[in-house]
Amino acid sequence: MSESDRTVTELANSSSTPEVSKRPVVTIVHASVGSGHRAAANAIADAFERLRGVHRVPNDIEVEVLDILDFGRIKFDGNKTAAAFTGASRPIYDITWRYTLTGRLLWGGGSIWSRVMFPRFNDYIREKKPLAVICTHITAANVAVGARMITGIDFPLVCVPTDYEIEGLWPHKETDLFCVASEFMAETLRPRKVDESRILITGIPVRGGFDDPDFNTSDVLRRFNLPEDKSIALVLAGASLPQPYVRFRAAIEQTLPYLRRFHHMHFVFLPGKDEEYSRNLKAIFNGMKLDNATVLDYVDDMAALMRASNVAILKSGGLTVTECLCAELPMILVGKSYGQEKANTTMLSSYGASLHVTTARELVDALDRVHDHPEILDALLVNARSIRRPNAADDIVTASMELVGVPRERDRYLFAFYVGHKPAHVR
Repeated sequence: MSESDRTVTELANSSSTPEVSKRPVVTIVHASVGSGHRAAANAIADAFERLRGVHRVPNDIEVEVLDILDFGRIKFDGNKTAAAFTGASRPIYDITWRYTLTGRLLWGGGSIWSRVMFPRFNDYIREKKPLAVICTHITAANVAVGARMITGIDFPLVCVPTDYEIEGLWPHKETDLFCVASEFMAETLRPRKVDESRILITGIPVRGGFDDPDFNTSDVLRRFNLPEDKSIALVLAGASLPQPYVRFRAAIEQTLPYLRRFHHMHFVFLPGKDEEYSRNLKAIFNGMKLDNATVLDYVDDMAALMRASNVAILKSGGLTVTECLCAELPMILVGKSYGQEKANTTMLSSYGASLHVTTARELVDALDRVHDHPEILDALLVNARSIRRPNAADDIVTASMELVGVPRERDRYLFAFYVGHKPAHVR
């Protein structure tokens, strides 16, 4: 396991005192609810590795990538938690995400949550004394605020939302820098009393490989045993956890009988790490004798495969759509989305950077249009380039290190709410 992909599960579950590191430490914290938050954290960690010795990054820096759920007094199951926006409660989740505490009544961070639920993370901060803490999930950010108050150890807190809108429970007052994807998000933060100096438009950090100068489409297609004479349509149907993809998969399954009619397209299904779903797809395609569909098990070099493809069919997860933007891969977003994914769909559709369909019938219709008029995809690419930011991870590292050592006055409190202004964007 690479250094950038390490976690401290063992540390979180151990009562022994860890050995104190003598090297400068930067801590990047995510939460294993879906796969995007961890992917963004690892992308930032990889950027630290690339930038050793430049942009104020020490040569001997130690980068820790942690799952905040490993430190909880109660261990949450990230896959089950993801059911909040895929199960029956998703409309409630949508209201909570966008309206409750996201307008004028906002969360300011505090220490009570950290004292009760995450004392082991406070111990980690005492031992490591990180130069900075970078958070890609709201829970991680609030726990980091509490740890800073409780321990009295000062460090800059950088928050990196991994979607194209920001909910109201991020610790707005206590965050030293928000690294956001677009000006649309900045306009949401400003009414929430986040000063301009604490907002930076960087884009969402993604894995490397999207700007490889030696990239060759034919070589990649041959490597994956895919046809060179057809348009490649990636069906992104899985990642680390299956629960977020339940409704997307249900819609896709209804389109399977129609795939053979698209003679000029080859569909590549990516089930992620879900081996059972992969076996089911292969059995279905063999039974259908479908010759224009392939199932690829977990793919390490996703950047190359995405760059070699012509269109992606996916749900509107923040990291996945960002990778498509970086790969210059046109998108068809599928499903009635909720919460942050609804915000992602709205933003991409408003820019004309993606197509959006709600039902399987609409998806077949969209594929008909794309199949007969591939120039539609070219128009999507032109619009998407205005929000494409492939260097986000490097920019976040540079901005984070500029905050190290800058003294700031800090308040201490158990919890706090405050009143902001009317949000710039409402549904």
